[in-house]
Amino acid sequence: MFAAWSFAGDGTTRLQAAEPKFIDLSLPLAPDYPCTWPSGFLPFEMIPYERIGKLGPYNSDLLLFDENTGTQFDAPTHSVAPPTSGLPNAGPFGTMSSEKVPAWQFGGEACVINVRDMATSGPKGRSDLVTPERVIRWEKDHRPLKFGDVAFFRSDYSDRFYKPLPEGRRYMADPIEGVTPAWPDPNAQCMEYLFSRGVLEAGTDSPSMGPIPPPLGDETHYAGLRHGMIWTESATALGKLPATGAFYCMLAPNVVGGIGGAGRGFAIVGQPLAGRLIESARKKQAVDLSVELTEDTPLWWPGKGIGRARHAYGKYPVYPHKQQRHILDSNTGTHLVPPAYSLPPAAFENAGFENGSYPADVRQRLAEYEAKYGPRATSDMTAEKVPLAQTCGPARVIDVRPLVGTTDPKKWPASPEITSDDIRTYEQAKGPLKPGEIVLFMSGHTDRYCKPFPEGKACMDNPLNGKSEGWPALGPDAVAYLADKGIRCVATDGPTLGGVDAKRALWTYWLLGSRGMVGIEYLKNIAAVPDHAYFLFAALKVRDCHGGPGRAIVFF
Repeated sequence: MFAAWSFAGDGTTRLQAAEPKFIDLSLPLAPDYPCTWPSGFLPFEMIPYERIGKLGPYNSDLLLFDENTGTQFDAPTHSVAPPTSGLPNAGPFGTMSSEKVPAWQFGGEACVINVRDMATSGPKGRSDLVTPERVIRWEKDHRPLKFGDVAFFRSDYSDRFYKPLPEGRRYMADPIEGVTPAWPDPNAQCMEYLFSRGVLEAGTDSPSMGPIPPPLGDETHYAGLRHGMIWTESATALGKLPATGAFYCMLAPNVVGGIGGAGRGFAIVGQPLAGRLIESARKKQAVDLSVELTEDTPLWWPGKGIGRARHAYGKYPVYPHKQQRHILDSNTGTHLVPPAYSLPPAAFENAGFENGSYPADVRQRLAEYEAKYGPRATSDMTAEKVPLAQTCGPARVIDVRPLVGTTDPKKWPASPEITSDDIRTYEQAKGPLKPGEIVLFMSGHTDRYCKPFPEGKACMDNPLNGKSEGWPALGPDAVAYLADKGIRCVATDGPTLGGVDAKRALWTYWLLGSRGMVGIEYLKNIAAVPDHAYFLFAALKVRDCHGGPGRAIVFF
């Protein structure tokens, strides 16, 4: 249990300790699901362009999607124009794009308003509307809504109709075509009422917070977003939440200029953890640890030399809509490293796999690895199979900045290695690590070097090519030590956990996966994490993905 983890604050002694339960409220993303708005947008795509085999020891995927994909959030710029634009929908929140939403606003107490009777009660091609009276009735049965609440409208629509295509047309395409009734959603007056109660975050388990047909959706969107509200669309499994008392969080990649974005929504049930996180959100006590996604910064692996780079991050507008389509490697920016990133499936058997066996240099590294650490495991644990509970937990920050500058320039490319002795030294000063904690290694590398190009070449290009020292890297012996301590997730503010030495990096990833551990790479701002903070990270729920862009936030 997490009873030993605590915040300062009154009222916590009234909460009974219980093992926290993580509830995933996100839809799976895959090309055969209706995860993209069907009118005027290209479908979600995943291209498996790098695979373990004769070309190398890693798996990676190319992702293409727009901001209204799957379970997603809307930022104010989705519907509000800049205040100086002169447009009729202009307002002060017309510059609050996704990266400008404060970290604390992504979390709060889920207040689940039951509208299941309205799920298909409208006529064909039209939504039934949730009015303020419906919310007021909920308040009479439970309690008044207030600041820090997340007002969820539960219809079970996603649970019933989000299916693989063609059956999945019932989710969006058929209602938009007028073939079937549409989903229920709040009207503009309901949004105004929520804001009057202090609510700045809402959610729905329908495809959009906007009822159809137009202009109903535009009216509802503008009514809330003009006040700086955000919301989650296309949630699912809201029936697993209590009416009140669960902590909810939406984590989406930190896209600069985004009108929102595909993300991962989840809840935590169980006291005292849920109550403490809710309290932190109400007090605005949160820190974002995610790098911003922009095209002019070094967010993707450039490789050593020429011709070894993974796909660069890019985005382009989707006309005539006010949205962007993103194209990125699955290990771009702040991202998850699941076991299947470096571990092959069981059928691989080191040779004869569909892409051929390992190349000679990797076979040699494997022989040396197995002589020292035992058999390298196999795995099919891609990003969507990693439990949310594994990437969330009490944060333990280990300062490895003293390692910076300790390598011999004559031996570059080289990274200073984080050893088990470094971790033991930390434990002697700060107390032993405990199972379930998230270990964050703070080097300051991203804060210092993740800059726009050409200055940004100092982040990865120069270290990989021996022009400067590499970032501190987690050594395989340290991985083994952490695994024995019960640590199942490690994170770094370097671009990777493995560093610039290809052999040592591969050993680190093999050992992480073989011991059932996962990694989170490319954090920033770890120095701002206070003591007794709780770390939250979630990657996009992409089926069969060998990485996963996501967002990391701590509440304290």
